[in-house]
Amino acid sequence: MAFVQPLSLLRRTPTMLAVVAALLALDACAAGPRQLTLDVVASAPHDTGAFTEGLLYADGHLYESTGLEGRSSLREVDPATGAVIRQRDLPSPYFGEGLALVGQRLIQLTWRSHIAFVWDRATFNPVGRFQFDTEGWGLCFDGTSLYQSDGSPTVYRRDPDTFALQGTLTVRRSGKPVKNINELECVGDSIYANVWLTDTILRIDKSSGRVTGVVDASSLRRRMPGLDNPDAVLNGIAYDPEQQRFFVTGKLWPRMFEVRFTPSPGG
Repeated sequence: MAFVQPLSLLRRTPTMLAVVAALLALDACAAGPRQLTLDVVASAPHDTGAFTEGLLYADGHLYESTGLEGRSSLREVDPATGAVIRQRDLPSPYFGEGLALVGQRLIQLTWRSHIAFVWDRATFNPVGRFQFDTEGWGLCFDGTSLYQSDGSPTVYRRDPDTFALQGTLTVRRSGKPVKNINELECVGDSIYANVWLTDTILRIDKSSGRVTGVVDASSLRRRMPGLDNPDAVLNGIAYDPEQQRFFVTGKLWPRMFEVRFTPSPGG
């Protein structure tokens, strides 16, 4: 008579445990990301000449990186009124992109120049620069590493002092790679990301690249009648950890919005 191993023992074997773990992972992917609702708390004017590529909030101060050759800049903006408090212009041919704060240094990407400028936060004076091999799109800092996008599904983890590559992750939604990952904002164990040419914001697990939440921000456009410029796309996410609120805007948008993301009922 064949010996049948009790199921309780099978469950304890390394092979069975690996199978169970894989099935649980597949089940999590199949379930898909959580739908998040965007709730608008307030809004403020935004410079319609600002081709927003990066947005950053720190200690009550809002910083913005704008793009386009000959029009790129680093700015400090009043979050309540949208007024530009100070501005440092980038010379041609540089095209400003993502922005992150590391200590008292503001790091600003450029699109295709393979250069990241480093600015003193207090004075906006240059204090250094980094070189890198990819295009520069979005950038955020989680307190340990920088995370940088280049418009592909890949997010690059970099050393904040040298910009050296520490690792990569692939952004996947329900198992499928997501391209056009743009502006980034690091929040806890997640990265929030704009998806270029869409009204979608993704919440991404920064250790695995898995999309865990999706925000449909198309309702913001209905608050800006007449916004029909095809280049005026959603881009720019900043987080205020003290009040647990986000600031979002877009390229050439007339408004900047203070919002919160909450799980959708049944989402």
